[in-house]
Amino acid sequence: MFYQQKTLNCNGKLISIEQPLVMGILNVTPDSFFDGGKYQNEKAVLDRAEQILNEGGNIIDVGGMSSRPNAEIIDVDEELQRVIPVIEKLSTTFPEAIISIDTVQSEVANRACEAGASMINDISGGNIDNAIFDAAIKNKVPYILMHILGTPKNMQDNPKYENVVLEILDYFIEKIGKLREKEMIDIIVDPGFGFGKSIDHNYQILKKLHIFKMLEVPIMVGLSRKSMIYKVLETDAQNALNGTTALHMIALQQGARLLRVHDVKEAVETVKLWNQIDSMNSSQQNN
Repeated sequence: MFYQQKTLNCNGKLISIEQPLVMGILNVTPDSFFDGGKYQNEKAVLDRAEQILNEGGNIIDVGGMSSRPNAEIIDVDEELQRVIPVIEKLSTTFPEAIISIDTVQSEVANRACEAGASMINDISGGNIDNAIFDAAIKNKVPYILMHILGTPKNMQDNPKYENVVLEILDYFIEKIGKLREKEMIDIIVDPGFGFGKSIDHNYQILKKLHIFKMLEVPIMVGLSRKSMIYKVLETDAQNALNGTTALHMIALQQGARLLRVHDVKEAVETVKLWNQIDSMNSSQQNN
């Protein structure tokens, strides 16, 4: 048995993770792989945020830069122009909402937290801008530490590992050690499905996701509608919801505490069903 963290302190907003949480994706980008260009005006953004919350989502993850394969790191000013007005509007319209900023750049993270974000989701693990660690500490927000091999531009150029699970585990151990030295409290790990991994790598990680529980920090997964699903099913992202739901249940069984998703309602239903099974298991263990 490993220690299970029970709460996250989001700049004074304490949220429980005794039951898994759902993070709804709000991409204000023109080029994200599934929903690029859908949320380019204030009404569309507010409607999407309201949908996430009404469907039971716990966190709204705002991203201003696509991280699809071959994507470039965009200019800081351009990213700020995309995300800061959105976060300011969300934080005033939905003051109780937990807003996450999906960025690799410390200036964007700092400005987003000033605007109302209370979580930082960094796909680069600090490899692009390690000052983002200090941004999380200064703003007293949880930091999502993801594994990526390379950058979005080159991550899918024939990724290779000797043992993908153990190499990611070693990566997390090293990074978490550095973050603890900086006295960061709330760390979440994300193995980075699709970020420098082949289809086989992704399924090896999913099958052994429980290994990351030894890190004694919450595990987040981003599986939603990814190519690891639709390529196996010989379809496309638009038709990958059923496969996404199936893998979400497996991830929860393997110890995931946060699901980052496009389809909030279905993910929330999956969590409810998993909670039902988990509560029965807990009752049997206590008897």
